[in-house]
Amino acid sequence: MILDWPDCTNVRDLGGLTTTDGRRIRPDALLRSDNHHRLTAETIAAIRAGGVRRIVDLRWARECTAHPSPFAADPLYAHVPLLGDNDYEILPHTYAPLLDHSRPGIGAAFRAVAEAPPGGVVVHCHEGKDRTGVLVALLLLVAGVPEDEVADDYALTEGVQRIVMVNTIEHLHQAYGGVAKYLADCGVDAQVLEAARARLVD
Repeated sequence: MILDWPDCTNVRDLGGLTTTDGRRIRPDALLRSDNHHRLTAETIAAIRAGGVRRIVDLRWARECTAHPSPFAADPLYAHVPLLGDNDYEILPHTYAPLLDHSRPGIGAAFRAVAEAPPGGVVVHCHEGKDRTGVLVALLLLVAGVPEDEVADDYALTEGVQRIVMVNTIEHLHQAYGGVAKYLADCGVDAQVLEAARARLVD
């Protein structure tokens, strides 16, 4: 579902996606967007009234300084930088280097979602594409959404290509043996995986 947040781009609710066992992602459980520094007071109030209980900001500290979140002083806000300052080659058709070099940040961000208070979680970075796309894909895969549907949803994001997520998921299998084993390398244990499934799936 596309949300009515006119001050943001790449905003959507992941609710309604189906899982391999016939269940679905719960509406309003997981939302994604770009950064929030342009939000109006009306939109901020609507987000609060909509049951959002955690906002996970994946940006670097310098991005937060340049464009502060209007929620930064709020208990619902969690600043969890996904990327370190690693110097690695960025490849145009896969997030494999991001997966390989950002395990601590990915583990922390995944836990921030899984362990959030009951209610909706918003995940965002600066443009709502790369960092947000990777974390959301990992969450959806853990929840049981088929890989093709994860790639299809990623492709709804403005300015991306579906093949990037297809290649990224393939890297998860080839390099790590799947999403659960990859997340274990990120410090995410089985209890946290189950907590993520429980909050996302009807």
